[in-house]
Amino acid sequence: MTAQRIPMITFAIGFGLAGLAQTWSAADAVWGLSPMIGDVLWGIAALAWIWLLVAHTVRGFAAEQSLISQLRHPAQGPVAALAPALGMFLGARLYPMVPWAGTTLVLASIAVGAVFAGWILGRWARGNIEIDLVHGGYLLPTVAAGYIAAGSAAKIGWIGLGWGAFGVATLFWVLVFTLILARLALRPALPAPLVPSLAILMAPPAVGGGAWIALTGTHVGIGVEILLGLTAILVLLQLGLMPLYRRTPFTLGAWSYTFPLGAVAAFVISATTNPIWAGIGVLVVTAVILTVATLSVRAVLIARASLTVAAAA
Repeated sequence: MTAQRIPMITFAIGFGLAGLAQTWSAADAVWGLSPMIGDVLWGIAALAWIWLLVAHTVRGFAAEQSLISQLRHPAQGPVAALAPALGMFLGARLYPMVPWAGTTLVLASIAVGAVFAGWILGRWARGNIEIDLVHGGYLLPTVAAGYIAAGSAAKIGWIGLGWGAFGVATLFWVLVFTLILARLALRPALPAPLVPSLAILMAPPAVGGGAWIALTGTHVGIGVEILLGLTAILVLLQLGLMPLYRRTPFTLGAWSYTFPLGAVAAFVISATTNPIWAGIGVLVVTAVILTVATLSVRAVLIARASLTVAAAA
């Protein structure tokens, strides 16, 4: 039996762990928590990223399906942007400890992410979009990756590159968000495995807010306030989607919930000292921790069940 390629959504596991680490680091900076726990979480996220890259590469050699065909898949393709985006995050975290390695990893990841974004935009511009399979993950190649590139570039001192990435992300946030909203409003309901990707809709203003803070060096001002307002309305949108999420069967796609929650928590904690927002930040941090813990346990249980079935066969 020919081996199948590992789904691209598995990179959401590392991304979700990075979201948890980012949340803890932001909380540590404001509330004085243990930095050691943050370091451990970042280490786990890094190990997950490396393991996933190796696993995808090894399985790819044995799979009949080519990488390019997987990247062309209308549902899986955009999600591949998670791999370089996570590399940007980890490089920015590495920079204070080993500047040359952090800078290299950030710039290399931005380059890979930019090439991939250009390639997939070219495909979309040629009409290679299946509108019924458009999902929240379509924000990843240009919007999420762009804002993460902006913040990461700022943290290694490449401010000009950061503002360029910020501009790209903002433009495509408007364009791609409009495409996704039109698809959701005018076409049939998303297939169940793609439903969790709707959580990504709340990520852009939060990730963009983190990038804005990194680029400007300030946690206050009209830019932060605008992005906080946008974050708030898109979180409320998620509350409206909760009945749909509860009806959706568990799949690996559920990891899509983790990073957006982490990004919102980190931005809210970093952006304001208002006690109301701080209270909201505590609630979101709690939600992030519980979500990651729940998904981790369910993933392990499913893996054990699969091994048991395979052994019995």
